[in-house]
Amino acid sequence: MSIRFKGFILLLVSYLVISSVSGQIEDPVKWKWKAYDLGNSEYELVFTSDIEEHWHTYSQYLSSNDGPLPTWFSFNESEGWAKVDSVMECSNVTITEFDPNFDMELAYFEGKVNWWQKIKLNSDTVTNIKGFLSFMVCDESKCLPPKDIDFDFDLSQATAKPADFEMCPEPVKKALHDENGALDHDNIEEESETPWGLFILGLGLGFAAVFTPCVFPLIPMTVSFFTKQSKSKAQGIRNALFYGFCIIFIYTGLGLLISAIFGGDALYALSSHPVFNLFLFAILILFGLSFLGAFDIQLPASWANKADSAADRGGLIGIFFMAATLAIVSFSCTGPIVGAALGESASGGFLGPAAIMFGFSLALSLPFMFFAAFPGWLNALPQSGGWLNSVKVVLGLVEIGFAFKFLSNADLAYQWHFLERELFITIWIAVSACITLYLFGKLRFPHDSPFEKMSIPRFLFGFMFFIMTIYLLPGIWGAPLKLIAGFPPPAFYAESAGAFANGGDSHGGGPTLHIEPDFQNDLEAARKKAKEEGKPVLVDYTGWTCVNCRKMEENVWIVPEVARILKEEVVLLSLYTDDRSEIPAAQQRTETLEGGSTIKIKRLGDEWKYKEAKDHGTIAQPFYCFEDFEGNLILKEGVGYDPDPQFFIDFLEKGLEKFNSSY
Repeated sequence: MSIRFKGFILLLVSYLVISSVSGQIEDPVKWKWKAYDLGNSEYELVFTSDIEEHWHTYSQYLSSNDGPLPTWFSFNESEGWAKVDSVMECSNVTITEFDPNFDMELAYFEGKVNWWQKIKLNSDTVTNIKGFLSFMVCDESKCLPPKDIDFDFDLSQATAKPADFEMCPEPVKKALHDENGALDHDNIEEESETPWGLFILGLGLGFAAVFTPCVFPLIPMTVSFFTKQSKSKAQGIRNALFYGFCIIFIYTGLGLLISAIFGGDALYALSSHPVFNLFLFAILILFGLSFLGAFDIQLPASWANKADSAADRGGLIGIFFMAATLAIVSFSCTGPIVGAALGESASGGFLGPAAIMFGFSLALSLPFMFFAAFPGWLNALPQSGGWLNSVKVVLGLVEIGFAFKFLSNADLAYQWHFLERELFITIWIAVSACITLYLFGKLRFPHDSPFEKMSIPRFLFGFMFFIMTIYLLPGIWGAPLKLIAGFPPPAFYAESAGAFANGGDSHGGGPTLHIEPDFQNDLEAARKKAKEEGKPVLVDYTGWTCVNCRKMEENVWIVPEVARILKEEVVLLSLYTDDRSEIPAAQQRTETLEGGSTIKIKRLGDEWKYKEAKDHGTIAQPFYCFEDFEGNLILKEGVGYDPDPQFFIDFLEKGLEKFNSSY
C-alpha cells in the first residue's frame, strides 16, 4: 500500500483496515430465493439478501480482480433451459467509493439486496434450477471468509410476479455494469462517494493559495470593480457570487476533465507506481524552486490577453472571462499548488480530482464573494507587501520537503537504498531549519523585501518550525519520531539498521527502537526455524510503502511486552505484498480465488498477496496471523492495524496459548 503526499494540512492519515474472522461466529447475511412465472416459458429467479446493519456485501462487477471477492452465482446449466442476459442486481443502499485497503474502487450493498436471473425453458421436463452462490461480507473493521450457499428453485412452486413488485425499495433502472462487465458509473445510485478527505485537503490548499502574491492583491481590486460597476449593492453581490461560481466551475471542470481522460482505474495505478512517484518528485521540486524565486512558471501571455479582452464584453460572459483571467494570471502561484493537489487526488477514485479541485476553488473564491457582500471589511485586510512573498517561499520549502516523500516511495519500491531513513530525516530537518531561519530573517531570497521587524504571526510560525527542527534531530540516531510515524522510511531501511534492531542502540543497550523481523519474504526459512525452535510463525503481511505498517512497527512493536514476545516467543516473518522483484518465468501464473476473482502472479509481492487472499479473504496491510511450521493456521482470525498496544498483546497471547496447547 503506497504512502502518498497528504498536502500541507493533513500530515497523518488513517486508513480503513480490515481483518478476517471465522464465519461460524457471525452470520450477518440471510438469503432467500423465489421463482416468478413470467409466462411464455420464461421465469425470473430472484435472490434476496438481508444484510444486518453496519455490514455490506460486494457487487458482482468490481473494477479490478485485486480486491475483495465479488458476489458470484453459479448455475447447474442444462440443455433444457437458457439464461436471458446476466444476473442483475440492485439495493436500497448502493455505495461506490475508493477503498485504500484494496487500492481500488468498490461497489457494495447495504440493507436489502435483490439479484435476479431471467431464464427461458426449452423443455417441459425442467422442474428445478440448482446451483450455488458465493459472497463476502465485511464491516468497517473486518471481513468474514467467503461463504458458499446452495440454492434450489422449484419451478412448480413459481407464482406470477405481483404487479407492484419492485426489485429494490428505490429501484436501480440498470445494472451496475456495462456491456463489458465493468462498472458503469452513470448508473450507480451512489452514497458517500465524494472523497471528503480530498475535498478538505483541497480546501486547505485553496486558502493557502489565497495568501500568495498572485491572488491576495486581486481581492480588493476585484471587489471594488463589482461594487463600483454595479447599479446597486445587490447587483454587485450577485455579480461577485457569479464570479466565485465561475472560479469553481473552471477548476472543478479541470478535475473532471482529468478523470474523463485517464479514468479512475488508471489514476489508482498511477498513484502507487514508482515511476509516477518519481515524476511527482520532479514536478514538486520544480514547483518548489519556482516559489523560491528561481524562475516563474506561467501560461502563455496570449491566453491572458485573450481572456482579458473577452472580459471587457460585460455581463455574465464578461464575468466568466474575468474568472478565467484570474486562473491564468495567478498560475505562477496557484499552479504548483494545483499540481501537488492533482498528484494527491489520484488516490481518490474517479471523482478524486474533481473533489480536490472543488475544495481548492471554493476556498479560492470565498474571499471574493465574502468581501463583495461586506466591502467595509476590506479595511481590515492587511496591506499587500513582502509578507505575501514570505508565504510563497514557505509554501515552496514545504513543497520541496514533501517531494522527497514521493522519491522515498520509489526508492522503497525498487529497493535502491539511496534515500534511507537517516538521509530522509536529515532533509526534513534541513527544510524545517531553512523555514525557521527564513521566518526569523536570517535567510533571504531574490524577491524578498528588506526585513525590518517581526510580526507576532511570523514569530509563532517560525517558533513552530524551530520546535519541529529540534524534534526531528534525534531521529537521525534512531528515535521513533511518533508524530511523523509512517512518513520517513522504516527503521530497518537505514544505514544504522543493524545497530538499532531488536532493542539495541548505538551505545549498547538502551530502549527498544525497532524490532527486526527474523525473515523477510523467506517463508520456507521461517517455517524451518519455527520447527527447530518449537515456535509459531507470526506472519506480518506488510508493504514497503504502507503507512499503517510503519505506525504499528514504530509505535506498537516497541512496547516492551510486545517486543519481548516478538523477539523470544515467535518467529517473525514479514511478507511484502508490494515487493516488485520478479519471480522466475516458470513460476509466473494466474490464480483463481474462491468466488471467481483472479490474481496475476508475476512479482514476489503478488505471491504474498495471493496467499493472504486465499488464506484470509483480504489483501489489507498490515495484517497479522499465526501459522505453524507446516503452514496451518493456528488461529482462524487475524488482526489488522490497531494503535492500541493492549489489543495486539491480547492477540499475541491468544495465538501463543492456542499453539502451546495444541503442539
